[in-house]
Amino acid sequence: MGRRDRAGHDASAITSSAALFLKPVPYPLTARAPAKVNLTLHVLGRRHDGYHALESLVAFAGTGDTLTFAPGRTLDLAVEGPMGVQAGPIEGNLIVKAAHALAERVEGLRWGAFRLIKRLPAAAGVGGGSSDAAAALRLLARLNDLPLDHPAVRDAARATGADVPVCLAPCARMMAGAGERIGPALRLPRLFGVLVNPGVPVETSVVFKRLGLRPGEFFEGDAHPAIESDLTRDILLQRLARARNDLEPPALAFAPAIGEALGLLRSQPGCRLARMSGSGATVFGLFDDCRASAVAARKIRRERAAWWVKATGLR
Repeated sequence: MGRRDRAGHDASAITSSAALFLKPVPYPLTARAPAKVNLTLHVLGRRHDGYHALESLVAFAGTGDTLTFAPGRTLDLAVEGPMGVQAGPIEGNLIVKAAHALAERVEGLRWGAFRLIKRLPAAAGVGGGSSDAAAALRLLARLNDLPLDHPAVRDAARATGADVPVCLAPCARMMAGAGERIGPALRLPRLFGVLVNPGVPVETSVVFKRLGLRPGEFFEGDAHPAIESDLTRDILLQRLARARNDLEPPALAFAPAIGEALGLLRSQPGCRLARMSGSGATVFGLFDDCRASAVAARKIRRERAAWWVKATGLR
C-alpha cells in the first residue's frame, strides 16, 4: 500500500494518465487560470528571514490556462496544450502540491483527476504555475463546499507558493511582503495590453540573487504611487509610469532578449508604457484601445515568429 497523507489519500497515486477523461464524467468542473501581470514591482529590501520584501500592483489577463477537474479516488494530473511540454515533471507540478497542501489541512478531502490545458509559457514572469495551483484550490474548495476565505484554503495557497494567494481570486490588487499580504480588490479601468515572451526561461531565484541584497538590507527608493479604485485610464497610466520593476535590470543582464522585446513594444504606435512582468522574461505594453494593441501584436508576431505574443485585456 502507498504512503498516505493525513486525509487518508494514497500520496503516491499521482499519474499523468488521462484515462479518466476517456469516459464521460457526470459533473466536470472547469476553472480559468489567467496570466498574472505585475504592472509594478518594487523591491523594498531583504528581510531577516531571507525573503525579499515587495510591493506590487497585480492585474490579470484575458489569456491563460484552463483546468478541468473530475472527482475520483486518486489524484491524477494530465497536461497538454501548446505549452504542455514546458510544465515539467507531474510530481513537481504546483497543482499537485496545492492539492496535497489542502488535503493535509482538511480531513477527508475529496479530490480526483485534473486536466490542464497549458497555454502560458513556463518560468516567464506571468505566474502560470501559481495561477494553475490557485485554480486547483478553487475547484477543490467548490467540490468540498469550502469558501475561498476558509483558513485551510488560504494556508494551502501560502504553503504552495508566494504568488498563489493573490491568484486565488484573480483580480487587480496590491500585494506586499513576500506575497502574503494581499490588498482589497481594485476596480481599474480596462487596460489593453500586449504580452511578449522572447522564449528565454528566467529562473526567479537567479534574478533575485543578482540584486545582491543581504538579509536585513533595504533600499531607499521612491515609494510606490497610490493606486485606488475608479481611477481614469490616463491617471492610472501616469501613476504606473512613476513606478518601476526593480527586477528588470538584473533580468536584463541575465537575458538581453528582454531588452529586445521591450524595444519592440516601445516602438509600436500608441504604446503608453512597456515594462517587464515579475522576474521576466515576459514583458507587457499598454495601449489606449484594443485595436492598437491588436495591430502591435500582429506586427511583433510577424517580426519574431518564434516568440509568444498575445494581445489581451488586463483587469
